[in-house]
Amino acid sequence: MTEFLDLEAQDGVRMPWNVVPGTRQEAIGCVVPVSAIYTPLKPFPSMPVLPYSPLRCRNCRSVLNPFSIVDFAAKIWICPLCFQRNHFPPHYASISEDNLPAELFPQYTTIEYASPDDRPSSVPPVFMFVVDTCLIEEELGFLKSALLRAIELLPENSLIGLITFGTLVHVHELGFGQIPKTYVFKGSKEVSKEQLLEQMSFFLKKPKPITGVIAGVRDGLDAESIARFLVPASECEFALNSVLDELQKDPWPVASDQRAMRCTSTALSVAAGLLGACVPGSGARIMAFVGGPSTEGQGAIVSKSLSEPIRSHKDLDKDSVPHFHKAVKFYEGLSKQLVNQGHVLDLFACALDQVGVAELKVAVEKTGGLVVLAESFGHSVFKDSLKRVFQSGEYDLGLSSNGIFELNCSKDIKVQGIIGPCASLEKKGPLCSDTVVGQGNTTAWKLCGLDKATSLCLIFDIVKKESPDATIQSTSNQFYFQFLTYYQHNNGQMRLRVTTLSRRWVAGPGSIQDLIAGFDQEAAAVVMARQVSFKMESEADFDPIRWLDRALIQLCSRFGDYQKDSPSSFSLSPRLSIFPQFIFHLRRSQFVQVFNNSPDETAYFRMILNRENVVNSVVMIQPSLISYSFHSGPEPAFLDVAAIAADRILLLDSYFTVVIFHGATIAQWRKAGYHNQPEHQAFAQLLQAPRDDADTIIKERFPGPRLVVCDQHGSQARFLLAKLNPSATYNSEATVPGGDIIFTDDVSFEVFLDHLQRLAVQ
Repeated sequence: MTEFLDLEAQDGVRMPWNVVPGTRQEAIGCVVPVSAIYTPLKPFPSMPVLPYSPLRCRNCRSVLNPFSIVDFAAKIWICPLCFQRNHFPPHYASISEDNLPAELFPQYTTIEYASPDDRPSSVPPVFMFVVDTCLIEEELGFLKSALLRAIELLPENSLIGLITFGTLVHVHELGFGQIPKTYVFKGSKEVSKEQLLEQMSFFLKKPKPITGVIAGVRDGLDAESIARFLVPASECEFALNSVLDELQKDPWPVASDQRAMRCTSTALSVAAGLLGACVPGSGARIMAFVGGPSTEGQGAIVSKSLSEPIRSHKDLDKDSVPHFHKAVKFYEGLSKQLVNQGHVLDLFACALDQVGVAELKVAVEKTGGLVVLAESFGHSVFKDSLKRVFQSGEYDLGLSSNGIFELNCSKDIKVQGIIGPCASLEKKGPLCSDTVVGQGNTTAWKLCGLDKATSLCLIFDIVKKESPDATIQSTSNQFYFQFLTYYQHNNGQMRLRVTTLSRRWVAGPGSIQDLIAGFDQEAAAVVMARQVSFKMESEADFDPIRWLDRALIQLCSRFGDYQKDSPSSFSLSPRLSIFPQFIFHLRRSQFVQVFNNSPDETAYFRMILNRENVVNSVVMIQPSLISYSFHSGPEPAFLDVAAIAADRILLLDSYFTVVIFHGATIAQWRKAGYHNQPEHQAFAQLLQAPRDDADTIIKERFPGPRLVVCDQHGSQARFLLAKLNPSATYNSEATVPGGDIIFTDDVSFEVFLDHLQRLAVQ
């Protein structure tokens, strides 16, 4: 695995096939698609930032890179992607083998350009807080104190706006310092951008332009009227604090058999309209804090009457969801509007009930927004995550905005699409495949918001036909890929990051060993997980378990070593040996098993899976388990019920939850208070070690995971047991060393592997 991690450390790319199947037939036989998981803004300490514009190929517009063939005498370079000959411009006149520009150095396959012609954006970062007031007093108190703390962390120059909503939408005029002043809109009524500007008296001093789109100071608005609603953080702290201090629970009476009237969609629509008029094209974020289900307006997810339950997975399967499709359609429209404006929607959903994350998913994902789901605004998951958004220093998220991602590759490769937080720019071209996955039919995508961790999954099609002529193969057996990310750095400067990759391709008999040698099983598991999640959402009557099983059987029968019809002879190369285990855990994971999860939770898990890198995604699919005992230091343990022992502490990291599990004996000693006695110093250290490791995990992760500390046979132990391989269940004969069994009818990994071997050798 280490060489794949080295490749990621150089370019931020992980590919399931690092030796690429060279023809269409080979690629289909490989089951896992030719794909790449790319983290566009992964920080590289040694990467140079060049203070000039990139040199582009005049045919395919790809950028000069270390794989270009250079003729120093004639001052010509040949593009490796389309073989076009290009002349160097005059300012490259001194180029020679000993005097190379940085972009031709072999180690700089990833490089950044910060062209002096690109003026930094004149508009500072903008934050529009959209706050739900239909909350109980206690929750509202938690939310207010979290917001006040967050506002202190905002950059001095950033602009802030505030909208609160319940039954009505209140837009606060923070620039009017004397008394609090708000504009109120009815929650159940659609408000167009024109009505919005008219009612908020934007055209009092400067008359409305007769034609054209109203967009910011350049087009039809005066700076004064914008400054009423978007105020620099340094100036509005007092006004904002006083508004938040006096913020009351929504005053509309709610009958005991009714839900509160909450118009989430109208508030978000007003926020999007206001930002679209005032600061289009700038890095603005709408940060929505929602504490319950939306019951008013176009995006309502349930009626006001409590007798109607909120939609469940069963209702979605049966299509008995009266509000769902209308709400999704509304948020699809909102996401188009936000993508056009270049703005981001972040969602902080904190409630014991569902709030509508499943409906909002499209708008958050297409704009590259952040999402946090917690039980309460007082919960550490919410408070720590919100702090991380604005924190600067070693754990900052590196939020950037206004990204455009473009892709270029050799002519034998086409792109099917991207599964990840982006929106298609519908730039069609010869590189687009007929098969579309995720955001497809384009070679350019918009990333309104992106950060250091945002990772895109690109899925390719190999279109090269079988060639009987083997001589062609030996001349050029490399495929080239180039990823261009144009984005606004958080210092306001526009940058272009270019990553160019080259991968060897193989075809024909004897290529199997080469393919196996370049197989990255972690990346393959993550690509399969993103694919299966996407298919479950987009294809009716899709059976995920069957699809995964068939893929695994085909892969094993193609790449395994065995004699036909002899399961005992079956073996897999070490390069593939963990892949069946990943698929086993993926089948049992929350991405595939929706039982016991609400549609909101499932949508949340999938949104995080779709934006995280390979290392983090693998932890979501197959959690890591570390065991602590007196006999040995912390050591990795198998994710199996046999890992439980009375004298052990286990630390489970399943990404969304971190569990510290004390064995029965350890728990008894702890309750007896032995760790407080000076002669039991070693026991105190044993208890503290997993705590420290858990803190390290929590500090580095966004959104913050939930910490569960539990004892063997306690009720909270279910968080660990649900993830373990059930090698000992209530109906297995053998006695269990740890004394724990799992009450389940799920098959264990041993049985799963047994069946896999039987089917693969047929």
